[in-house]
Amino acid sequence: MGTNLRALAAYVTAAGVLTTALFGAPPAAGAGTVPDLTPWQTGTAVAGTAVAGTAVAVIGKGNGTVGGDLLAGHGIIRPSGIKAPPKTEASAYVVADADTGAVLAAKDPHGHYLPASTLKTLTAVTLIPKLDKNRKVKPSEEASNVEGSAVGIVPEPIYKIDDLMRALLMVSGNDAAVALAEANGGVKKTLADMNKEAHKLQAYDTVAKTPNGLDAPGQRSSAYDLALIARAGLALPDFREYISTKVAKFPAPKDDPKKKKKKKKRDDDESEASESPAPAYYEMANHNRLLGRYKGMLGVKNGWTSKALGSFVGAARRDGHTILVVIMHHPGGFWEEVAKLLDWGFAARGKVAPVGQLVGPAPDPKPSSSPLAVRPSPTPGAADAGAAKARGEDPASNGAGATTPLLIGGGVLVLLALGAYGLRRRRRTPGDADG
Repeated sequence: MGTNLRALAAYVTAAGVLTTALFGAPPAAGAGTVPDLTPWQTGTAVAGTAVAGTAVAVIGKGNGTVGGDLLAGHGIIRPSGIKAPPKTEASAYVVADADTGAVLAAKDPHGHYLPASTLKTLTAVTLIPKLDKNRKVKPSEEASNVEGSAVGIVPEPIYKIDDLMRALLMVSGNDAAVALAEANGGVKKTLADMNKEAHKLQAYDTVAKTPNGLDAPGQRSSAYDLALIARAGLALPDFREYISTKVAKFPAPKDDPKKKKKKKKRDDDESEASESPAPAYYEMANHNRLLGRYKGMLGVKNGWTSKALGSFVGAARRDGHTILVVIMHHPGGFWEEVAKLLDWGFAARGKVAPVGQLVGPAPDPKPSSSPLAVRPSPTPGAADAGAAKARGEDPASNGAGATTPLLIGGGVLVLLALGAYGLRRRRRTPGDADG
């Protein structure tokens, strides 16, 4: 029974084949065979070969690794014909051409690591298209008291989405991340949206459990995925503006409750004369130390926790070309190493065969018409009679027109019944583990 159901299911996957199997009808135009669902792979680099363009994508069985077979490796993956990439203490990294998607070098690119605040790039890529940046929001007490790096928000309606996005990407505000999640309908909904966005980008190594990257059980990403997410962010004008801003003003309450507690009781006149009103904003500076120091630096995001260690996503543009560098799980200072990896990327771009490819977003599923679908009509048999007249036939003599859809519908009901029966039997099989 199980084998037969699997065989029938295989027929269902190709449009028109089920009709052929049951009734001998020809398949729908363009139906072809069952599509090859193996991910597109990238051709491997040939020793001593230099190419001016990007890697050529070819269909192949390979090992199914997203971005190409070579990226399944855990060690350093580098092209031939050029000096090796600079050494780094990072456990994983990716150097890629952001314009073409060519991966120029990598180390354990699909290894799973804690992303720390570099996960905020996914928060931004997910929420920038969803939220009106001019909308004002009032953060909750919970958002205002989030641990770790914070921009210092208070539960007052003085913040625009635009302000919170700057705080998220410039100074790594964990509180701003939660406030943005609340503006999107809540943390739970936002995490679902973030994970959906990750899958859309084919960042399958990534699982978001927090909107700000604070360590949480099950949360993870990879150097390859962070490169995909950063590349998607660079396509958004607002994202590019936020990550490249060195200094920005951030709203502050005119009467800070914390300052009030510290005030000493004074005579009213003396107080008025000696104290000036608190400013309505303060300045915040971007945490990316390479902004303004490395030629062409666009920015992106750094992160650190005691478990994740140091991580960084950076992009720089020179002579019309953008290079991406991602590092993860670095035990110490990484800024100089990142600068050297960027230099190497600019030198290697267009001169070597890429070792992989940053894939594009997965295509949205499109509904397709089925040869088994029958459009309902107000009067039974009316649609078939009309079709018969259009062909110049006598509807009264064509009895098959009214019965064929019933036969097809009946065949589908039989298949559904068999499938349901098989599933019930499968679920009752002793020893099955819970899903």
